[in-house]
Amino acid sequence: MIGPDEVRAAAALLTGVADRTPVQRSRALSRLVGTDVWLKCENLQRAGSFKIRGAYTRMSRLTDAEKSRGVVAASAGNHAQGVALAAQLLGIDAVVYMPVDAALPKLAATRGYGAHVELVGSTVDEALTHARAHAERTGAVLIHPFDHPDVVAGQGTLALEVVEQVPDVATIVVPVGGGGLAAGADAALDDRPDIRVVGVQAARAAAYPASLMQGHPVPAPELRTMADGIAIGTPGEVPFELIAAHHTPVLTVTEEDLSRALLLVAERAKLVVEPSGAAAVAALMAHPATFADAGPVVAVLSGGNVDPLVLMRLIRHGLASAGRFLHVRVQMEDTPGALAGLLRDVAALGGNVIDVVHRRTDLNLAFGEVSIEVSVETKGPDHCTSLVGRLLDAGYRLTD
Repeated sequence: MIGPDEVRAAAALLTGVADRTPVQRSRALSRLVGTDVWLKCENLQRAGSFKIRGAYTRMSRLTDAEKSRGVVAASAGNHAQGVALAAQLLGIDAVVYMPVDAALPKLAATRGYGAHVELVGSTVDEALTHARAHAERTGAVLIHPFDHPDVVAGQGTLALEVVEQVPDVATIVVPVGGGGLAAGADAALDDRPDIRVVGVQAARAAAYPASLMQGHPVPAPELRTMADGIAIGTPGEVPFELIAAHHTPVLTVTEEDLSRALLLVAERAKLVVEPSGAAAVAALMAHPATFADAGPVVAVLSGGNVDPLVLMRLIRHGLASAGRFLHVRVQMEDTPGALAGLLRDVAALGGNVIDVVHRRTDLNLAFGEVSIEVSVETKGPDHCTSLVGRLLDAGYRLTD
């Protein structure tokens, strides 16, 4: 099994390669949880995520003969960029298989580092099948995103930094996909039983809870989450062994939890993260009592590679989940001034109208009726409730 010595050896290899990313105390999360909460800003790492740590560690240890054959990898984006950057630094040819709907910034960055990209399938698991076939066909070395001791040891160097930056840390919360980061943290802290590692998965892509219960890796029942960076079908054998041996708990969070966390990090910490990068914060927000007596807590922001267009939708979703955004549909008589009257009433109630859809043709409408959908910026959940109640009191018919 991998332990602190292997992680320290990886840290030596990464000197001058991986950045020592900062930690930032979050007053908002500290108040919510009831203990000191720090953010480990790995979204500010080279290539935008922690993945350069494991990729470079693995690739720097290849023999000259292996390097000459090139490397191949599969990823939704973060591991792709880590492999591409490591290959550039080491002078190795790299081919990366990515899902066809991979985020454009991740795709462009991977190509920008010099890797050749092939778009295949709809999941990382499908891309990984193609990458394995490429390795068998060409002799290229497969750089697995999480299921290799060198990769796990490289990811674990993050935990060594956390201990130096927050010496009294008691809990480190990390996003979990295949499990490389959580397993690396477990390995790095094997001689620190006073520090607990907690993993977090998206509920719609959660293979670890069932796998840990059954004692072996089992596939996730579904992979439908905005957190594409941790949407992995089956845990890796190497990380699973470490996570199971250390009895590391793995919590799950909903899509609403993720979007609220992303919004909080952007609004309060002034940091841009991708949905998977916000998973640890989502767990703190969704399960604050779990961590109240487990501080200080460090939540790892694992990546910041997010498409700006996707970010816009995620923030809107986060505003709705946090009760800061209200969408109402009103059915009313189609008379002159009706729309203007509705908008005046919403404004009088303190709602800021940001979007209006006016429909006269709908199967659910009677002759002479109109459906008006209004998107409103509000001041929070209580304001949403008040606004809806007062519209109903005013005689408006609100429909689903």
